[in-house]
Amino acid sequence: MSAAAPVKIQHSVAAEDQARAELYAVLSRLYSMPPDAPVLALLGASETWPEDPANPVAAAWNGLVLASRAMDADAAEQEYTDLFVGVGRAEISLHASFWMPNRLPRPLVAIRAELSELGLGRREDAAIYEDHLGALCETMRILIAGADERRPADLATQRGFFQRWIEDWAFSCCDAICKSSVANYYRRVAEFTGYYLAVERDSLAIE
Repeated sequence: MSAAAPVKIQHSVAAEDQARAELYAVLSRLYSMPPDAPVLALLGASETWPEDPANPVAAAWNGLVLASRAMDADAAEQEYTDLFVGVGRAEISLHASFWMPNRLPRPLVAIRAELSELGLGRREDAAIYEDHLGALCETMRILIAGADERRPADLATQRGFFQRWIEDWAFSCCDAICKSSVANYYRRVAEFTGYYLAVERDSLAIE
């Protein structure tokens, strides 16, 4: 007798929130590890958005899509290593603990405590810490769309997590990436990240 396939619970999520969750998933993947050929191909095949001078996030997304079409996976891996891993010390840190120590002592400890209260935690096979930008984007994805038996979090929870652990430092991080002479593909990633997170910040602030 064959084992039954696991049942996946699908939560009802508004189309706008599903789109938000999917964009956080893209950002989580790009910051957690370098994009391999399938990821670049998937992003490169994405639809571009109608551009409007009043909506810079669309132009930034289109720039990322076009850059993904042209980017070589080996070059992307080397760039990621040079920017975010380095030898001894990375060119750019993707950890909140690097950017927030003067505003909040031991942010990693505080993030872990909040994740525990939310019923979330670091997977045993995870290669990055909970204060890493990739991990924080993945947390936002889960809060927005839910996961397996976990229901989506309410907007107040999403807002609080974003304001405490992303809004306070991610823009500075993106600016540093854009200004780095090492950044090529990741300049496009950071540009889109900055514009998208600005939309999130403004949208969450008025809910």
